[in-house]
Amino acid sequence: MEGVVIGVIAALFVILVVASATIKIAQEYERGVIFRLGKYTGVRGPGLYVIIPFVERSVKVDLRVVTLDIPSQEAITKDNVTVKVNAVVYFRVVKPEDSVIKVYDHRYATSQISQTTMRSVIGQHELDELLSQREKLNQNLQRIIDEQTDPWGVKVSVVEIKEVELQPSMVRAIGAQAEAERERRAKIVHAEGEQQAAEKLAAAAKVIATEPMALQLRYLQTLTIIATENASTVIFPLPMDLVTPLLQAASGMQKKG
Repeated sequence: MEGVVIGVIAALFVILVVASATIKIAQEYERGVIFRLGKYTGVRGPGLYVIIPFVERSVKVDLRVVTLDIPSQEAITKDNVTVKVNAVVYFRVVKPEDSVIKVYDHRYATSQISQTTMRSVIGQHELDELLSQREKLNQNLQRIIDEQTDPWGVKVSVVEIKEVELQPSMVRAIGAQAEAERERRAKIVHAEGEQQAAEKLAAAAKVIATEPMALQLRYLQTLTIIATENASTVIFPLPMDLVTPLLQAASGMQKKG
């Protein structure tokens, strides 16, 4: 009796071992790459699938987007400035069979190619471009890395430069340059304002020169402003074209007398 029980237990154990080696389950975000006697035969999943024990082997591949941090890399820009740059790369596997067959470790390989590409691209741009055209550099990095990882079945969707670290002396130099640029722009704006004001004054002078009454109206305007702002005695110079007729009339009366 004991021998029968032991036999049943042994049979159940064998069945469980065979079943575990035969029945595989892949999650919705996974695929199983199947090899039969070492030869690639296809991709299975998601869900339940069966392989031949001891003849076929299944390698599961995750298809979800992977966030890969690129550690800080020291590089020299085109204008010979040493910087440290770190970034983040988003990628996912689009061809499970290539990610298993054509590269040993696609995550490690993607990380290494991203680091070398970032140093190379930074060396092709000047510091001003690195600081002011970040989006352009991100797109350039994404395109180059994606081209190199495509044979591995890996699609790089986004590359973002996170931080650009400069030497303290370079930070001070950039600050001084920015301050000088602000002063230059302020002087240009001030000069343009002076030019526009001079043009308006010249136009006003031409109007006054052609219309004598305009000058008299300007006198009256000035008096009104002075009387409003200052409580003081104002001496108003009469225009000569108003005083001359009065003087001529007085002189005629004296001669008649």
